[in-house]
Amino acid sequence: MSEHLDADAAGVAEQGYSHDSIRQQIVAIADFSRWRKQKNIDVHALDSKVVDRFLRLRGRPRRVRRGDPKTLQRLLTMLRQKGVVKPHQPPVTDNAQARIVADFQRYLLQERGLSPLTLLHYVAVMEQFLSERFHNRAPNFAMLRAPHVTGFVMRHARQLSPMRARLMVTALRSFFRYRRHRGAIATDLAACVPTVPNWSLSTLPRFLPAATVERILECCDQTTSVGRRNHAILLLLARLGVRAGEVVGLSLDDIDWSTGQITLRGKGGKSAQLPLAADVGAALAAYLRHDRPRSATRRVFLRHRAPLVGFGNSSTISSLVRRALKHAGVESAHTGAHVLRHSLATSLLRQGGSLDEIGELPRQQSPNTTAIYAKVDVTALHTLALPWPGGGR
Repeated sequence: MSEHLDADAAGVAEQGYSHDSIRQQIVAIADFSRWRKQKNIDVHALDSKVVDRFLRLRGRPRRVRRGDPKTLQRLLTMLRQKGVVKPHQPPVTDNAQARIVADFQRYLLQERGLSPLTLLHYVAVMEQFLSERFHNRAPNFAMLRAPHVTGFVMRHARQLSPMRARLMVTALRSFFRYRRHRGAIATDLAACVPTVPNWSLSTLPRFLPAATVERILECCDQTTSVGRRNHAILLLLARLGVRAGEVVGLSLDDIDWSTGQITLRGKGGKSAQLPLAADVGAALAAYLRHDRPRSATRRVFLRHRAPLVGFGNSSTISSLVRRALKHAGVESAHTGAHVLRHSLATSLLRQGGSLDEIGELPRQQSPNTTAIYAKVDVTALHTLALPWPGGGR
């Protein structure tokens, strides 16, 4: 496979790997190539199973380095792209439960048009339900009764937040209606799914005091390139109320430096333009000029270790916020990226902003979503409080 080594080395070099790392990767590929020849495995017959077999045998004398599996998978991907190796074929689903879930997934995607994230939640619920109810047997929906459905909800709802519990019962109703529409269920099991109470405006927003947010920003280490990147991300969250997913998907083309605006692409593919605050713009410009690694990707924020690509998902941003809170010595029950978004809305309200104005910045479509912040305006609520019988004891 020597003729493909140069292309592989050039590819990983573009992704920001060091010379030492590239040399170790070439050693792993060379070892794999020698083993392949010894086993008389043709290069066109390579697939993930062959790679796994090599790694298992190589691991017995403890000669597998940490990055070797990814190295060989990258090689396999490159060979597929060049047509040297056959394209990856997904495993054939021969399990009855898996086939039912796969059909339900196609229905949700093609006919309901659900987002990929919602799709994952629905599928996970149904896989768990079918596995608990039928174990490894083929599902017999004629045997299902109302207690089977309500029992599943009661067992798991207490372990979930109200929002996740509502998502669980919604997935169950959708599945049972789908199966009844297909003629696989005669009973209306969707009507047996209990309702999970989650009353509107029943909770308080998760927020931090404005002074605490400023302390988090001040404690962010700006002496390193990673620290300055993280500081720019925290400013986006705290000053503009940007969602974690919007930070992940932010592109270089979304920043208009001439007009001082930033385009955010949020839920449901909708986009909105916001003015770029001075400190946010300065932090972004400094990161892009001096700290962002060279990369072919158009993502604004990149990993600081190879491969130099954008973040994989929004959980990375939440982890970043969690570490920032810990570094600043802030103790909070809520440590995700959303806590800074709620903190911004709460701070604006306490500074005299109207609910309509507050809803525009975090781009909340429903007035009911913004109304929850009225609960934290204690000063305004004092004017509405009725006298307590017996005096102010």
